[in-house]
Amino acid sequence: MAYPDDERTAARPIKKLVEDDFLSRPGVVGVDLGEKTVGGRVTGELAIVVYVRRKGPSAQFAIPPDVLGVPTDVVQDSFSPHHTITSSEGVSGAERHELLLGGIGIGPARAIRFVPPDVPEVDDYVVAGTLGALVTPRRRQLTMALTSFHVACVDDAWAVGDPMVHPSRIDGGHPVHDRIGALARAALSSRVDAAAIMLTTPHVRPEVVELGAIAGRADARIGQRVRKRGRTTAVTEGVVASTDAAITLDFGVGIGVRTLHDQIRIETSRFADHGDSGAVLLDDTNHVVGLYCGGSPDRGFANPIGPVLDQLDVDLLTPGARGTRTPAHGA
Repeated sequence: MAYPDDERTAARPIKKLVEDDFLSRPGVVGVDLGEKTVGGRVTGELAIVVYVRRKGPSAQFAIPPDVLGVPTDVVQDSFSPHHTITSSEGVSGAERHELLLGGIGIGPARAIRFVPPDVPEVDDYVVAGTLGALVTPRRRQLTMALTSFHVACVDDAWAVGDPMVHPSRIDGGHPVHDRIGALARAALSSRVDAAAIMLTTPHVRPEVVELGAIAGRADARIGQRVRKRGRTTAVTEGVVASTDAAITLDFGVGIGVRTLHDQIRIETSRFADHGDSGAVLLDDTNHVVGLYCGGSPDRGFANPIGPVLDQLDVDLLTPGARGTRTPAHGA
Protein backbone atom coordinates (compact mmCIF):
# COMPACT_ATOMS: atom_id res chain seq x y z
CA MET A 1 0.00 0.00 0.00
CA ALA A 2 1.29 3.49 -0.87
CA TYR A 3 0.71 6.02 1.87
CA PRO A 4 0.33 9.77 1.40
CA ASP A 5 3.71 11.45 1.29
CA ASP A 6 2.91 13.62 4.30
CA GLU A 7 2.05 10.57 6.44
CA ARG A 8 5.29 8.80 5.62
CA THR A 9 7.24 12.06 5.93
CA ALA A 10 5.88 12.57 9.44
CA ALA A 11 6.66 8.99 10.50
CA ARG A 12 10.16 8.84 8.99
CA PRO A 13 12.02 10.90 11.66
CA ILE A 14 10.25 8.95 14.43
CA LYS A 15 11.38 5.68 12.86
CA LYS A 16 14.91 7.09 12.49
CA LEU A 17 14.88 8.07 16.17
CA VAL A 18 14.54 4.44 17.31
CA GLU A 19 16.10 2.60 14.36
CA ASP A 20 19.59 2.05 15.76
CA ASP A 21 18.24 1.23 19.22
CA PHE A 22 15.91 -1.44 17.85
CA LEU A 23 18.62 -2.90 15.60
CA SER A 24 20.94 -3.24 18.58
CA ARG A 25 18.50 -5.56 20.35
CA PRO A 26 19.09 -9.33 20.17
CA GLY A 27 17.17 -10.95 17.34
CA VAL A 28 16.24 -7.74 15.49
CA VAL A 29 17.39 -7.81 11.85
CA GLY A 30 15.53 -4.91 10.27
CA VAL A 31 13.45 -1.76 10.81
CA ASP A 32 11.23 -0.17 8.18
CA LEU A 33 7.99 1.69 7.53
CA GLY A 34 5.12 -0.43 6.28
CA GLU A 35 1.57 -1.58 6.71
CA LYS A 36 0.63 -3.03 10.08
CA THR A 37 -0.87 -6.51 10.09
CA VAL A 38 -2.98 -8.08 12.85
CA GLY A 39 -3.79 -11.77 12.79
CA GLY A 40 -2.44 -12.03 9.25
CA ARG A 41 -4.69 -9.25 7.97
CA VAL A 42 -3.52 -5.84 6.83
CA THR A 43 -5.01 -2.90 8.72
CA GLY A 44 -4.20 -0.06 6.34
CA GLU A 45 -2.28 1.64 9.15
CA LEU A 46 1.29 2.88 8.63
CA ALA A 47 3.62 1.38 11.24
CA ILE A 48 7.26 1.03 12.21
CA VAL A 49 7.87 -2.57 11.13
CA VAL A 50 10.47 -4.44 13.17
CA TYR A 51 11.83 -7.65 11.65
CA VAL A 52 13.00 -10.30 14.13
CA ARG A 53 14.56 -13.73 13.59
CA ARG A 54 12.01 -15.43 15.82
CA LYS A 55 8.71 -13.91 16.83
CA GLY A 56 7.68 -14.63 20.39
CA PRO A 57 6.91 -13.06 23.77
CA SER A 58 10.48 -11.90 24.35
CA ALA A 59 10.74 -10.14 20.98
CA GLN A 60 7.32 -8.56 21.34
CA PHE A 61 8.10 -7.42 24.86
CA ALA A 62 11.30 -5.69 23.73
CA ILE A 63 9.45 -3.56 21.17
CA PRO A 64 6.93 -1.00 22.51
CA PRO A 65 3.44 -1.00 20.94
CA ASP A 66 4.03 2.49 19.54
CA VAL A 67 6.69 5.19 19.30
CA LEU A 68 5.47 8.76 19.74
CA GLY A 69 2.06 7.75 18.41
CA VAL A 70 3.32 5.68 15.46
CA PRO A 71 2.33 2.02 15.99
CA THR A 72 4.89 -0.78 15.70
CA ASP A 73 4.54 -4.18 14.09
CA VAL A 74 6.82 -7.17 14.76
CA VAL A 75 7.37 -9.48 11.77
CA GLN A 76 9.36 -12.71 11.77
CA ASP A 77 12.00 -12.94 9.04
CA SER A 78 15.77 -13.08 8.56
CA PHE A 79 17.92 -11.71 5.78
CA SER A 80 21.12 -12.84 4.11
CA PRO A 81 23.40 -11.50 1.37
CA HIS A 82 22.45 -13.21 -1.88
CA HIS A 83 25.76 -14.35 -3.35
CA THR A 84 26.13 -18.11 -3.62
CA ILE A 85 29.02 -20.08 -2.13
CA THR A 86 30.10 -23.66 -2.74
CA SER A 87 33.19 -25.86 -2.60
CA SER A 88 32.16 -27.48 -5.90
CA GLU A 89 32.97 -26.12 -9.35
CA GLY A 90 31.68 -26.65 -12.85
CA VAL A 91 27.89 -26.76 -12.75
CA SER A 92 26.65 -28.14 -16.05
CA GLY A 93 24.29 -26.11 -18.18
CA ALA A 94 25.35 -22.74 -16.77
CA GLU A 95 25.03 -19.69 -19.02
CA ARG A 96 28.01 -18.50 -20.99
CA HIS A 97 27.74 -15.21 -22.87
CA GLU A 98 30.11 -14.01 -25.59
CA LEU A 99 29.03 -10.43 -24.87
CA LEU A 100 29.25 -9.00 -21.37
CA LEU A 101 25.98 -7.37 -20.34
CA GLY A 102 23.79 -7.04 -17.28
CA GLY A 103 22.08 -10.02 -15.68
CA ILE A 104 24.81 -12.64 -16.18
CA GLY A 105 26.75 -14.66 -13.63
CA ILE A 106 30.22 -13.59 -12.48
CA GLY A 107 32.57 -14.27 -9.59
CA PRO A 108 36.13 -13.91 -8.30
CA ALA A 109 38.81 -16.09 -9.88
CA ARG A 110 40.28 -16.75 -6.43
CA ALA A 111 38.96 -19.28 -3.96
CA ILE A 112 38.16 -18.10 -0.43
CA ARG A 113 38.81 -20.06 2.75
CA PHE A 114 35.59 -20.30 4.76
CA VAL A 115 35.28 -21.77 8.23
CA PRO A 116 32.29 -22.68 10.43
CA PRO A 117 29.80 -21.25 11.30
CA ASP A 118 29.72 -19.55 7.88
CA VAL A 119 29.89 -22.99 6.20
CA PRO A 120 29.51 -26.59 7.36
CA GLU A 121 33.24 -27.36 7.20
CA VAL A 122 36.59 -25.68 6.61
CA ASP A 123 37.42 -25.61 2.91
CA ASP A 124 38.26 -23.39 -0.04
CA TYR A 125 35.03 -22.09 -1.57
CA VAL A 126 34.16 -20.29 -4.78
CA VAL A 127 31.59 -17.51 -5.09
CA ALA A 128 29.06 -16.39 -7.68
CA GLY A 129 26.79 -13.41 -8.11
CA THR A 130 25.44 -11.20 -10.88
CA LEU A 131 26.89 -8.53 -13.13
CA GLY A 132 24.26 -5.82 -12.86
CA ALA A 133 25.11 -3.26 -15.51
CA LEU A 134 27.99 -1.61 -17.32
CA VAL A 135 29.38 1.62 -15.90
CA THR A 136 32.11 4.06 -16.75
CA PRO A 137 34.38 5.95 -14.33
CA ARG A 138 33.69 9.65 -14.21
CA ARG A 139 36.25 11.73 -16.10
CA ARG A 140 37.70 8.62 -17.79
CA GLN A 141 36.52 6.81 -20.91
CA LEU A 142 36.77 3.21 -19.73
CA THR A 143 34.26 0.41 -19.31
CA MET A 144 33.52 -1.25 -15.97
CA ALA A 145 30.98 -3.76 -14.67
CA LEU A 146 28.82 -3.10 -11.61
CA THR A 147 28.12 -5.73 -8.95
CA SER A 148 27.89 -6.10 -5.16
CA PHE A 149 30.83 -5.74 -2.75
CA HIS A 150 30.12 -9.16 -1.26
CA VAL A 151 30.21 -10.76 -4.73
CA ALA A 152 33.48 -9.26 -5.95
CA CYS A 153 35.32 -8.76 -2.64
CA VAL A 154 33.77 -11.46 -0.43
CA ASP A 155 36.14 -11.26 2.56
CA ASP A 156 38.73 -8.98 4.17
CA ALA A 157 41.53 -10.39 1.98
CA TRP A 158 40.25 -8.66 -1.16
CA ALA A 159 42.50 -6.32 -3.11
CA VAL A 160 42.24 -4.06 -6.12
CA GLY A 161 43.38 -6.14 -9.06
CA ASP A 162 41.67 -9.38 -7.99
CA PRO A 163 40.72 -11.14 -11.25
CA MET A 164 37.04 -11.77 -12.06
CA VAL A 165 35.57 -14.42 -14.32
CA HIS A 166 32.48 -15.13 -16.40
CA PRO A 167 31.03 -17.65 -16.01
CA SER A 168 31.81 -17.87 -12.30
CA ARG A 169 33.89 -20.79 -11.15
CA ILE A 170 30.73 -22.29 -9.67
CA ASP A 171 29.24 -22.20 -13.16
CA GLY A 172 32.24 -23.81 -14.84
CA GLY A 173 34.36 -20.72 -15.48
CA HIS A 174 38.13 -21.19 -15.62
CA PRO A 175 40.14 -19.01 -13.18
CA VAL A 176 42.54 -17.95 -15.97
CA HIS A 177 40.97 -18.56 -19.39
CA ASP A 178 37.61 -16.96 -18.49
CA ARG A 179 38.91 -13.76 -16.92
CA ILE A 180 36.92 -10.70 -17.93
CA GLY A 181 38.66 -8.05 -15.83
CA ALA A 182 39.80 -7.13 -12.35
CA LEU A 183 38.36 -5.52 -9.24
CA ALA A 184 38.91 -1.78 -9.51
CA ARG A 185 36.68 -0.07 -6.93
CA ALA A 186 34.64 -1.15 -3.91
CA ALA A 187 32.32 0.44 -1.36
CA LEU A 188 30.77 -1.03 1.79
CA SER A 189 29.12 1.75 3.77
CA SER A 190 25.94 2.59 5.64
CA ARG A 191 23.94 2.61 2.39
CA VAL A 192 26.05 0.88 -0.22
CA ASP A 193 27.33 -2.65 -0.89
CA ALA A 194 28.92 -2.33 -4.34
CA ALA A 195 31.98 -2.91 -6.48
CA ALA A 196 33.19 -2.06 -9.98
CA ILE A 197 35.25 -4.36 -12.20
CA MET A 198 37.55 -2.91 -14.86
CA LEU A 199 36.84 -4.95 -17.97
CA THR A 200 39.53 -6.23 -20.32
CA THR A 201 37.27 -7.30 -23.17
CA PRO A 202 35.74 -5.01 -25.80
CA HIS A 203 32.80 -7.40 -26.21
CA VAL A 204 30.22 -5.54 -24.15
CA ARG A 205 26.71 -4.20 -24.57
CA PRO A 206 24.99 -1.67 -22.23
CA GLU A 207 21.82 -3.65 -21.63
CA VAL A 208 20.35 -6.34 -19.39
CA VAL A 209 19.65 -9.83 -20.70
CA GLU A 210 15.97 -10.16 -21.72
CA LEU A 211 15.16 -6.66 -20.45
CA GLY A 212 16.88 -4.45 -23.01
CA ALA A 213 19.07 -1.37 -23.06
CA ILE A 214 19.80 0.68 -19.93
CA ALA A 215 18.16 4.10 -20.25
CA GLY A 216 19.89 5.80 -17.30
CA ARG A 217 19.25 6.20 -13.57
CA ALA A 218 16.23 7.22 -11.51
CA ASP A 219 15.02 7.27 -7.93
CA ALA A 220 12.87 4.41 -6.68
CA ARG A 221 9.26 5.35 -5.93
CA ILE A 222 6.95 3.53 -3.55
CA GLY A 223 4.35 1.55 -5.46
CA GLN A 224 6.30 1.37 -8.73
CA ARG A 225 6.94 -1.89 -10.57
CA VAL A 226 10.56 -2.98 -10.85
CA ARG A 227 12.25 -5.86 -12.68
CA LYS A 228 15.60 -7.53 -12.34
CA ARG A 229 17.58 -10.20 -14.16
CA GLY A 230 19.80 -12.29 -11.90
CA ARG A 231 22.10 -15.27 -12.33
CA THR A 232 19.86 -17.62 -10.35
CA THR A 233 16.21 -16.61 -10.72
CA ALA A 234 16.54 -14.87 -14.12
CA VAL A 235 13.83 -12.23 -14.77
CA THR A 236 11.44 -11.44 -11.94
CA GLU A 237 9.34 -8.43 -11.07
CA GLY A 238 7.98 -6.89 -7.92
CA VAL A 239 6.71 -3.69 -6.37
CA VAL A 240 8.70 -1.17 -4.33
CA ALA A 241 7.14 -1.24 -0.85
CA SER A 242 9.57 1.14 0.86
CA THR A 243 12.72 3.19 0.44
CA ASP A 244 13.27 3.48 4.21
CA ALA A 245 14.46 -0.01 5.16
CA ALA A 246 17.38 -0.57 7.54
CA ILE A 247 18.63 -4.17 7.60
CA THR A 248 21.54 -6.13 9.03
CA LEU A 249 23.41 -8.59 6.82
CA ASP A 250 26.09 -11.00 8.01
CA PHE A 251 28.86 -10.99 5.41
CA GLY A 252 31.01 -13.36 7.50
CA VAL A 253 34.69 -14.14 6.76
CA GLY A 254 36.28 -11.08 8.29
CA ILE A 255 33.62 -8.56 7.26
CA GLY A 256 30.99 -9.50 9.85
CA VAL A 257 27.54 -8.04 10.43
CA ARG A 258 26.87 -4.70 8.74
CA THR A 259 23.81 -2.45 8.77
CA LEU A 260 22.53 -0.92 5.55
CA HIS A 261 20.21 2.09 5.89
CA ASP A 262 17.71 3.69 3.51
CA GLN A 263 17.36 0.54 1.43
CA ILE A 264 14.70 -0.25 -1.16
CA ARG A 265 12.35 -3.03 -0.05
CA ILE A 266 10.60 -5.17 -2.66
CA GLU A 267 7.70 -6.96 -1.01
CA THR A 268 7.40 -9.87 -3.44
CA SER A 269 7.89 -13.58 -2.78
CA ARG A 270 10.86 -15.15 -4.56
CA PHE A 271 11.97 -11.87 -6.10
CA ALA A 272 15.56 -13.12 -5.92
CA ASP A 273 17.76 -15.78 -4.36
CA HIS A 274 21.38 -16.67 -3.68
CA GLY A 275 23.46 -15.80 -6.74
CA ASP A 276 21.34 -12.75 -7.67
CA SER A 277 23.29 -10.16 -5.65
CA GLY A 278 24.62 -7.48 -7.96
CA ALA A 279 21.58 -7.41 -10.24
CA VAL A 280 20.14 -3.98 -11.01
CA LEU A 281 16.50 -3.01 -10.49
CA LEU A 282 14.89 -1.47 -13.57
CA ASP A 283 11.70 0.59 -13.69
CA ASP A 284 9.22 0.40 -16.58
CA THR A 285 11.34 2.79 -18.66
CA ASN A 286 14.53 0.76 -18.08
CA HIS A 287 16.05 3.31 -15.74
CA VAL A 288 18.14 1.73 -12.99
CA VAL A 289 16.78 2.50 -9.52
CA GLY A 290 18.70 0.06 -7.30
CA LEU A 291 21.40 -2.58 -6.84
CA TYR A 292 20.12 -5.82 -5.34
CA CYS A 293 21.97 -7.06 -2.24
CA GLY A 294 19.93 -9.69 -0.36
CA GLY A 295 16.82 -10.60 1.54
CA SER A 296 14.63 -13.61 2.25
CA PRO A 297 12.13 -15.78 0.34
CA ASP A 298 9.41 -13.20 1.13
CA ARG A 299 11.13 -9.90 0.41
CA GLY A 300 14.24 -8.43 -1.18
CA PHE A 301 16.39 -5.35 -0.61
CA ALA A 302 18.47 -3.12 -2.84
CA ASN A 303 20.82 -0.16 -2.45
CA PRO A 304 19.46 3.07 -3.99
CA ILE A 305 21.42 3.55 -7.20
CA GLY A 306 22.39 7.20 -6.59
CA PRO A 307 24.68 6.53 -3.60
CA VAL A 308 26.07 3.43 -5.36
CA LEU A 309 27.23 5.43 -8.38
CA ASP A 310 28.47 8.33 -6.26
CA GLN A 311 30.52 6.19 -3.88
CA LEU A 312 32.12 4.26 -6.73
CA ASP A 313 32.50 7.52 -8.72
CA VAL A 314 31.00 6.00 -11.85
CA ASP A 315 28.08 6.57 -14.21
CA LEU A 316 25.85 4.03 -15.93
CA LEU A 317 26.83 3.19 -19.48
CA THR A 318 23.97 3.64 -21.95
CA PRO A 319 23.74 2.98 -25.70
CA GLY A 320 24.23 6.67 -26.40
CA ALA A 321 27.64 6.80 -24.68
CA ARG A 322 30.63 7.42 -26.92
CA GLY A 323 34.33 6.81 -26.65
CA THR A 324 34.44 4.20 -23.87
CA ARG A 325 37.17 1.59 -24.11
CA THR A 326 38.67 -1.28 -22.18
CA PRO A 327 42.30 -1.40 -21.02
CA ALA A 328 44.62 -3.86 -22.68
CA HIS A 329 45.70 -5.55 -19.45
CA GLY A 330 43.87 -5.69 -16.12
CA ALA A 331 42.81 -2.73 -14.00
